[in-house]
Amino acid sequence: MLKKNLFLLLAAATIHTTAAPAQNAYAEIARLSAMNESVSGIRSMADGAHYTTLQGNDIRRYRYDAATPGESLLPQPAPNLAITDYLLSSDEQSILIASGRNPIYRRSYTTSYSLVRNNTVEPILRDAEAPRDASFSPDGRLIAYSDRNNLHVYDIESRQSRQITDDGAWNEIINGTTDWVYEEEFTVTKAYAFSPDSRKIAYLRFDESEVPLMEMMRFDGKLYNRAYSFKYPKAGDRNSVVELWVADLTTGEKKRIDTGSETDQYIPRIGWTPDGRLWYYRLNRRQNVFEMIVCEPHGGQRTVYEERAQQYVERIDDKTVTFVDKERFLVRQESHTGYMHLYLYSLRRGLLGQVTKGNWEVTDVVGSDGKRVWYLSTETSPLRRNLYSVRLDGSDKQRLTTGEGFYTVAPSRGMKYFITTFSNASTPNVVSICDAEGTTIRTLADSKALRDELAATRRPVKEFFTFATERGDTLNAYIIKPRDFDPTHRYPVLMTQYSGPGSQSVADRWSIDWEDAMVDLGYIVVCSDGRGTGFRGEAFKKVTYGRLGALEIEDQLSTARYMASQPWVDPDRIGIYGWSYGGFMSLGCALKGNGLFRMAIAVAPVTSWRYYDTIYTEVYNNLPQYNAAGYDKNSPIHFARMLDDSRTRLLMIHGTADDNVHFQNTIEMARALNRAGKRYDIMIYPDQNHSMMPDDRVNIRLKMIEYTLKNL
Repeated sequence: MLKKNLFLLLAAATIHTTAAPAQNAYAEIARLSAMNESVSGIRSMADGAHYTTLQGNDIRRYRYDAATPGESLLPQPAPNLAITDYLLSSDEQSILIASGRNPIYRRSYTTSYSLVRNNTVEPILRDAEAPRDASFSPDGRLIAYSDRNNLHVYDIESRQSRQITDDGAWNEIINGTTDWVYEEEFTVTKAYAFSPDSRKIAYLRFDESEVPLMEMMRFDGKLYNRAYSFKYPKAGDRNSVVELWVADLTTGEKKRIDTGSETDQYIPRIGWTPDGRLWYYRLNRRQNVFEMIVCEPHGGQRTVYEERAQQYVERIDDKTVTFVDKERFLVRQESHTGYMHLYLYSLRRGLLGQVTKGNWEVTDVVGSDGKRVWYLSTETSPLRRNLYSVRLDGSDKQRLTTGEGFYTVAPSRGMKYFITTFSNASTPNVVSICDAEGTTIRTLADSKALRDELAATRRPVKEFFTFATERGDTLNAYIIKPRDFDPTHRYPVLMTQYSGPGSQSVADRWSIDWEDAMVDLGYIVVCSDGRGTGFRGEAFKKVTYGRLGALEIEDQLSTARYMASQPWVDPDRIGIYGWSYGGFMSLGCALKGNGLFRMAIAVAPVTSWRYYDTIYTEVYNNLPQYNAAGYDKNSPIHFARMLDDSRTRLLMIHGTADDNVHFQNTIEMARALNRAGKRYDIMIYPDQNHSMMPDDRVNIRLKMIEYTLKNL
């Protein structure tokens, strides 16, 4: 009994000695993070001379070229609305306000809607049970929205709603919004589009009745727990059958559009050309053939763009195709040269020419005025983003941003102005208005208080470096050293990474999180982007195709060995952390590291790609029916026996309501470790999702700081 009590006292003392430093260190990180300034809800107005922002619960209008106080677009006094988002009608006489947010999945939520019109605020869609994804028609007279898996249209003048579809049913049929996997992987929830004349509305219909059912247990502090069921297609399983429909809002007629005989495919985007022709994207199940198809008025269809790749076509998004006028459009693709570049196409004549060239990548299309295109690229460095403009024939390229770091850009209509948000490793956000030539007109936010404090306290910053692995691959990396770094001292190292296909963790932009608290507590933090990560060309990125977790783990092990060889590193105190794909990597490194790591933390890890969704997994790993080895050979579940638990302390963390990487992953990993007789630690967050929301984003970070202090 005495020994047991002594053990409990020692354990309590250990918890106490790590809890206080963890709380203090993270409180400082959270405080600094909150000081990083930004401007929210930027919307360009139709004249290209004004823009609006969202400030708390107030929507304000400003001139780009005048430093005058903003004018509120809401009636005074401002309505008591918790504004989540807002949209302006095309004539800018009405504002649609989403108030409140009831999350469904990562991007989807239901909300309450109000309409600001004629200097009044009126709640609308009161009869809707769970409205979502609302937007104005081009003429500003209608508002389309989804409610309980059906598409509806609200007439602003009559204040009446009309139901467009009536077969929507939970876990069976979805109209006008997307299913789980489209939302997560194609980053879209709204699955409808008004025609330019507002007379028709195209929408997608998802039949998910044959998609396997996933159940998550919900506890919610209740006496009896309950299962939450939703359709989630895992790699190799059935997807929704997706159809494209068009409803005539004048006649009420609905017509299904022929999208080909193959139903096991994706239709990730739909829309209308500027002159009113319906278009849609079509992507095969393997995701290595992508087409953009235009529907002609007489009923025919034409493929106006097609891309084929040996492994896969890079994930499409809203900027894959950008119309510059009624006839021409830009395509951003990498298959021609091995780097992501812009190409100009004609609806009738096909390829007109390559617009950008070089061993660097276009990362975003900002806008076009029909003569030039403005874009962000990695031309100065894969770690940075700068804004350029070039004529559509590829001539007269101009760099418009001068800072060495990372820019994001919000353009005006017609590209007369643009608003930049800039940061780099040592500089938090600076938000500026620039004219079309890149000249700064004024600064909207500069994070001055934060910058001054960072300088006064000599806050450690990322130092970028490259190193060559044993195999000869050159990797980009950064290191953060503690204040008053002493090269004669040996420091513990915490490696942080994500490592997923096409991702980037090593970037010259300002950020701060729990790892920085470890720097304050005397640890070195290191991050490297291994093979498979993005923005270094197609070959570097796609080399991991079909064998997820093989080469990436090799590169993280090489990073650890490289750090262990430094005279100021304690080679016996190297740890690794990752979340999601990074958690998959942390597990793999812990198990295959042969004791190289003293500690590993894996948050919400994928432990078998057989457990993850179709779109993400299959684009990088093919279907399991055709590549079983790519799924099983590198699954941590299958080499649990390799954990050297006498050397490596392993912590797995998961939320039980993770709809993305299911709790099943950690449960099956625990089963495999148990069968292998291995010791490990586990932390469970009841009813929390993939981001440890809604309650435990701070708690998990405190836990990871404490665990690192105790075991590294």
